[in-house]
Amino acid sequence: MNQRSDVVTTETEEEVPRSRVDRFFGISAAGSSVRTEVIAGFTTWMTMAYILFVNPSVLGAVPDRTGLTLAFPLVLTSTALAAGIGSLAMGLIARYPFGVAAGLGLNAVVAFQLVAGNGLSWPEAMGVIVTEGLIIFVLVLTGFREAVMNAIPLALKQAIGLGIGLFIAFIGFINAGFVGKPETPTLLVELGRGGELRGLPVAVFIIGLLLTGYLVARRMRGALLIGILATTVIAILMNELIAGGDGWPEATPAAARFPSRLVALPAGENFSLIGDFSFGYFGRLGAIAAVLAVFTIMLSDFFDTMGTVVGLGARAGYLDEEGRLPRVRQVLGVDSAAAAIGGAFSASSNTTYIESASGISEGGRTGLTASVVGVLFLASVFLWPLADVIPPQATAPALIIVGFLMMELVRDIPWERYDIAIPAFLTMVVMPFTFSITNGIGAGFVSYTIIKLMRGEAREVHWMMYLSSAAFLIYFAIYYVRSVLGVG
Repeated sequence: MNQRSDVVTTETEEEVPRSRVDRFFGISAAGSSVRTEVIAGFTTWMTMAYILFVNPSVLGAVPDRTGLTLAFPLVLTSTALAAGIGSLAMGLIARYPFGVAAGLGLNAVVAFQLVAGNGLSWPEAMGVIVTEGLIIFVLVLTGFREAVMNAIPLALKQAIGLGIGLFIAFIGFINAGFVGKPETPTLLVELGRGGELRGLPVAVFIIGLLLTGYLVARRMRGALLIGILATTVIAILMNELIAGGDGWPEATPAAARFPSRLVALPAGENFSLIGDFSFGYFGRLGAIAAVLAVFTIMLSDFFDTMGTVVGLGARAGYLDEEGRLPRVRQVLGVDSAAAAIGGAFSASSNTTYIESASGISEGGRTGLTASVVGVLFLASVFLWPLADVIPPQATAPALIIVGFLMMELVRDIPWERYDIAIPAFLTMVVMPFTFSITNGIGAGFVSYTIIKLMRGEAREVHWMMYLSSAAFLIYFAIYYVRSVLGVG
């Protein structure tokens, strides 16, 4: 056997010439084959494709201050294009089998915090995403990103993901109509409407949630996507047969109706969101709030990607003896650039997907797997006729199940260490209770730093945590800060 640093050859290799694709991706050297990589790519896409329908559902849930609501077909097109470009870049540049698409949790920050909470327009909110992606890209080039990761306690990193999971699940229940805002001022939320579950949409949601939960429990590949499509079919049948086509009065006219076509060439307006971003958020929010908005997105992006990359690397057997991923800078560089591209395309921040583990389980070991994912996402722009047909009750179960899957890390929180567990708990619960991911992160950071100081353990707190906690203190006390400075 003759070994080189980049490939492993055998005595019979010359009898089987390798293709350019094989040589470019190092498929034979990785112990894989083109067929295996293609199958792995299809598998990964199947497990990720739910984002084509969930992302428009989240981003289209609220209008901005100008009254603009992002249309489902337009967001689906932008989501598909951004995911296609990001996944292709991951395959061709980083050459890892990691799919890239709009990040769940991050899109919720954009919709419910930046737009609904901070009053940004959609272009301004996407400008925040472009900014954070570019900043992280610079931090990757300087090697600073890894250093920042080490500053945040592991339990708080895990708690951020857990809190986002609860937040996403809460949004799913609201979108489905299972949880509502009561007219009675003494109640904050209620079951359905008037404390009762009524109407065909809620019934469809319950059926869809049970069906999707069953598929996930069976470990079926593509369970979320299958659940969305199956629930949509159930909604259409029940709407037409039981309600005469009028069962979804609050949704789009085409919701839960038989589609006139399944695929079609995208219309010119479908691409209108591309490039529609603005950096005007800085003037709109003010310096402190703008910096915190960018910081919050960066924080979520940081931890989501790093945890995902390490987990996928371990699953594929890429990590060295010290638990490091070879060529991690290329992976993080592509991921950061994809975040900025997602913002520029109005698809929210794009990130590496943990669902890529499904393709890795099928034997995918090279960038060809990610490239196949990218091509399939680009082809998905032809699915836009399905966009208006899918009711929110069909995508809501996927949000709730994703929230459930994100809760896996709760067992890793050191609950016996109250000085760490209390800040972690505050991080998790403040997010859904205040409908703000920033508030949750801030509560966790500030409480952790203060508890450590009061325990006489100041040296255990990284200087970046002190700086971040100070920024969040100003954020929480912004009303008094403005009063002191005489600013309205």
